[in-house]
Amino acid sequence: MATTQLSKRPSARTSTVALKYAMAVSGLIMVGYLILHMYGNLRAFEGPDAFNEYAHHLRTFGTPMLPHEGLLWIVRVVLLAAVLLHAYAAITLWRRNRKAAGYVGGKRYQTKQNRKGIQRSYASFTMRWGGVTIALFIVFHILNLTTNDIHPGGASDTAYGKLHNSFEHFWVLLAYTVAMIAVGFHLWHGFWSAFTTLGQNYSPKRTDSFWNSAAVVVATVITAGFLAPPFAIYFFGLGG
Repeated sequence: MATTQLSKRPSARTSTVALKYAMAVSGLIMVGYLILHMYGNLRAFEGPDAFNEYAHHLRTFGTPMLPHEGLLWIVRVVLLAAVLLHAYAAITLWRRNRKAAGYVGGKRYQTKQNRKGIQRSYASFTMRWGGVTIALFIVFHILNLTTNDIHPGGASDTAYGKLHNSFEHFWVLLAYTVAMIAVGFHLWHGFWSAFTTLGQNYSPKRTDSFWNSAAVVVATVITAGFLAPPFAIYFFGLGG
């Protein structure tokens, strides 16, 4: 009997605390990637040649010690592992929280009052669906600007050509804007939550926390940084 009870106990790797730490660390890895990716996108303002040279340099960085696109594949593998770990932890924690909160038939504690639980910020409220929106956009983004399988303005052999041909179309700009707003909200809550999980938040109220202010700044800068080149291409013909 004792052996059976012990076997049912969650291991350290699947404990709620471990999952929260995994979610925080994987999230911060993705934030770091977004900052570097944003920097690369902003090189578009230097002109097509500078942007194409930057894209080429990413593929040849570290050669001959690394194979062609070696650095990119290292980044891709690390990023994919972070995304999968983040998604697994988020889904598992959401299911545990829902079960612990006593949701029955979509109602919390079988009461009509406050069916969605405690009051939350809009950013935290949209975390789940924002994550789904971002996941769907990532698939489109890869097919559009990486593999060039989706090319609204025509296929191109250059990195800038793919960028410019895509954002000449309003529906692409709109989809990108919606996705980046979702990213911004996700970062707003996620960045603060990550440092809170890692024990760096000492404020009794979220609004008084340094990390809440930092989250707002990070979310705003990254969102604006990613949207700047597409808007400049569509409205002002950047590089056209």
